[in-house]
Amino acid sequence: MDYKRLGKRIREERLRLNLTQAQLAEAVDISDTYMGAIERGERSLTLGTLVRLVNRLGVSVDYILADSVSDSDSNILNQFCQIMDGQPLERKQMAINVLRTLFSYFKNECE
Repeated sequence: MDYKRLGKRIREERLRLNLTQAQLAEAVDISDTYMGAIERGERSLTLGTLVRLVNRLGVSVDYILADSVSDSDSNILNQFCQIMDGQPLERKQMAINVLRTLFSYFKNECE
């Protein structure tokens, strides 16, 4: 987790809303000092604090974390597994067929 990038994104959204650190901290029930440390990437935050922040900022968790989560093969595979989990076998096969078609298109387009 890249806390500096996370803090930067939070700061950008706070400024977009014309909020001071103190105003945002009060809205999410944390101290001004802690809010500053989060924005500087010096402190981590709990899931509860993250949820309160994104709700107050009006953005999604995935938007706030976009710069902080790496796109390694294992992360992408885990995301795919999460999407497929609980889906009926027929839908899983359909998703595989769509991916095959999509990758075939990319391969043909690059040739």
